[in-house]
Amino acid sequence: EVQLQACGGGLVQAGGSLRLSCAASGFTFDDYAVGWFRQAPGKEREGVACSSSSDGSAYYADSVKGRFTLFRDNAKNRVYLQMDSLKPEDAAVYYCTAGLGSLGDYWGQGTQVTVSS
Repeated sequence: EVQLQACGGGLVQAGGSLRLSCAASGFTFDDYAVGWFRQAPGKEREGVACSSSSDGSAYYADSVKGRFTLFRDNAKNRVYLQMDSLKPEDAAVYYCTAGLGSLGDYWGQGTQVTVSS
């Protein structure tokens, strides 16, 4: 059974940090691109960061570049999102995802991030 279990969300003040974690099982993690999306109330889901399966290079949305860092640990089948200098507009439900070639084959259940101003 394929599973993506995300955790690490919570309430943080603006300027603070959170680290999201996503544990994967049921598929060959190394072969998959992994990433994070987010969805705020009333808005469409948007891509935040992703890492390819080939060389592990990470790519970021302009809105989070320089503040968020994605790490993948293939030995532990985990992907992390370190979020620093959080802003109120970063508040959303964050989802981890994995896919062969492109993201979206599998989705985690989401973890809520709330940023107070």
